[in-house]
Amino acid sequence: MQRRKWTAAAAAVLALSPLLATTAGAQAWPARPIKLVVPFPPGGLIDNMARLVAPKLAQELGQAIVIDNKPGAGGNLGAAEAARASADGYTLLMASPPLTISPALYTKLPYKPEHIVPVGLLGRVPNVLVVNPASGIQSVADLSARIQAKPGQLNYASNGQGTSLHLSAELYKSLSGSFVTHIPYRGAAAGLTAVMADEVSMMFDNLPSALGLINGGKLKALAVTTPQRSSALPSVPTMEEAGIKGYQVFAWFGLAAPAGLPAPVAQKLEQALERVAKQPEVQAAIQKAGAEPTWVNAQGMASFMQADMAQWKKVAAYAKINLD
Repeated sequence: MQRRKWTAAAAAVLALSPLLATTAGAQAWPARPIKLVVPFPPGGLIDNMARLVAPKLAQELGQAIVIDNKPGAGGNLGAAEAARASADGYTLLMASPPLTISPALYTKLPYKPEHIVPVGLLGRVPNVLVVNPASGIQSVADLSARIQAKPGQLNYASNGQGTSLHLSAELYKSLSGSFVTHIPYRGAAAGLTAVMADEVSMMFDNLPSALGLINGGKLKALAVTTPQRSSALPSVPTMEEAGIKGYQVFAWFGLAAPAGLPAPVAQKLEQALERVAKQPEVQAAIQKAGAEPTWVNAQGMASFMQADMAQWKKVAAYAKINLD
């Protein structure tokens, strides 16, 4: 009888040993440096935010965080690398709009969207609708009236097919019933130059890159695309306030990870990121970059991403955009 009891106990321990090992590993996490994949080149907003957050998060977790820039295919190559990584907490992804835009534009992606899960949202970046100050257009209503008076004769710039800036304009067209032709440029700077040179009539741009030109009087800001006005341009209305009902767009950034993280790792990571997000110096740096500090936990970020993806699918269908 005693032997049977010992045999049963040993069997129970053997059955539990993989679970115990996993739990112990999760509790010890992180035991080595963590890689943060940034799906864009160095120097842009998303890369800058990654370099702001990484050392702060490293302090919270007690391990170095190494940034690995993996640009290409509009952010899809970096996302694919993160999606393929082991779900052990040692590979993270700097999350941004391509995660919700690309599934709306491509039927074939180098990764499955469900293989990437959110950790937390850190900030939102307004887009801003700008025109040439010499155009005489003073409001979104003025712009819409001019477009409707000259259907098909006016153009708008973007930084390329399928970007947030391109889709911001297509959403405006769908909600206002306006028809204006898309002219994609190689980068936002080239598009803004075209607006200032009066080669195109309008453009949506990320607020941080357009702010200096707006403040310098070289561009006229008509509206921001976020639900609330931007603290950087408090006198500029939102698109909703300007009469485009239901309009809401913002670039955003946060952290994501391969799906399947052990629950203790996911919880520890989310809590550490929240502490970073609420540090006054981090919030001040985000604001200085022209963004709005916005902490949203993993669950809230997942809901936001689902809604954002649904909106872009509608816009892509309306504009007949398919980038495969």
